[in-house]
Amino acid sequence: MTSPWLVWQLADSAFPAGGFAHSGGLEATWQLGAVRDFEAYLDPSLWQTGSLALPFVRAACAGRDLVELDALSDATLSNHVANRASRAQGRAFWATARDVFDENDAVRALAERLRGHSMRLSMHYAPVFGVTLGALGLDAREACSVYLHTALRGILSAAVRLGIVGPLEAQRLQAARADLLERVLASCADLQPEDAAQTFPLADACSALHDGLYARLFQS
Repeated sequence: MTSPWLVWQLADSAFPAGGFAHSGGLEATWQLGAVRDFEAYLDPSLWQTGSLALPFVRAACAGRDLVELDALSDATLSNHVANRASRAQGRAFWATARDVFDENDAVRALAERLRGHSMRLSMHYAPVFGVTLGALGLDAREACSVYLHTALRGILSAAVRLGIVGPLEAQRLQAARADLLERVLASCADLQPEDAAQTFPLADACSALHDGLYARLFQS
C-alpha cells in the first residue's frame, strides 16, 4: 500500500511542480469576457481534465509506453498555448520529482529511461505525471485522484490571484466539489488515450489567445 504521507506530499501546494504559473485558461477566458460565472467555468474545466488528461495519467501509470503516450498527447493538444504549458509543467514536475525522490530505485530507473529517450520526448504533463507516480508506487486511481485534485487547486488558486473569488470562497468551492470529483473519476475511468477529447471548447479557444492579452499574470 502506498504511504498516505507520499500522496499528501504530492498533492500539497508546497510541492514545487510549477503549476501555479498557469491558470488553465482561466485568465484569458475571464479577461475576454467569455465567462462571467466562475462556477460555470470551474465545473466544465474539471470535466475536461477528466476527458482530456486523465486517460494519459492512467495509461502512463499503468505502464504503457511513455514515448507513444507523449506523442499522442502532443497531437491531442492542438492549442499552442495549452501544448506549451503542458510541456513546461511536465518538465517542471519531473525535475522536482527526480530531485526529491532521487533515492528511490524506481525513480532512478525512470530517469535513465527518460535520458535514453530525451530527443523523442516533449515531456507532456499528464503522461509524465502518470509515469512518475507509477514509479513511486501509486496505482492508477490514486494518480488520477492526485492529478484531478491539483487541477482543481490550480484553477482556484488562479481565481484568487485574479481577484475573481476570495480565499475563503475558493475553499468553499473546493469543499463543495467532492462529489463532482468522484463523478469525474468514475465517468472517465474507462477512457483510453485514444478517447481523449476537448469537452470545453470555449475555454480552449480563449486560452489560445492568451499571448495576445494586454496584461498577463500567468504563462497560460
